[in-house]
Amino acid sequence: MNRTTSAADYRALAEFRFLIRNYLTSGEKAARSVGIEPQQYMCLLAIRGMPLGKPATIRNLAERLQIRHHSAVELVDRMERRGLCRRQRSKADRRQVLLQVTPRGEKLLNRLVRHRIAELQETGPSLARALSALLTPASANRPSLGPKAASAKNGSPKRKAESRRSASTSAS
Repeated sequence: MNRTTSAADYRALAEFRFLIRNYLTSGEKAARSVGIEPQQYMCLLAIRGMPLGKPATIRNLAERLQIRHHSAVELVDRMERRGLCRRQRSKADRRQVLLQVTPRGEKLLNRLVRHRIAELQETGPSLARALSALLTPASANRPSLGPKAASAKNGSPKRKAESRRSASTSAS
């Protein structure tokens, strides 16, 4: 597929990235202002905000933070020493170690989360407009389908190869 990327596409993507970076940078500053490192804030948020049915384990934390398992272990070790979180054996499965936010960690996290939500309420509309500009086709050159929808519509390269093979086999 031969497509050109318009100047409006570049501007829309750059604006969206800029707004996301502003939000993330502001969060890093907010974490430092209460005396914790940004990664520790993200860790507390990940533990406290783990999806329903997904236990707060080192493995799940590493996945949520997109870090390696051993890095998550080291992060939790540092946070335990600071009294921000603790490990506790699962009552249901004693082999499993669950992570919990301590009252001290909860107090800091609650303060940060209230601040971050208030900030999103203020900046969210700009972020939504920037995202909308990317998702709305600006011209006929830019398809409105996302990567998943496009591959489902057109078929994955693997499926296309399998189709060609089966078509050539049935033709012989």
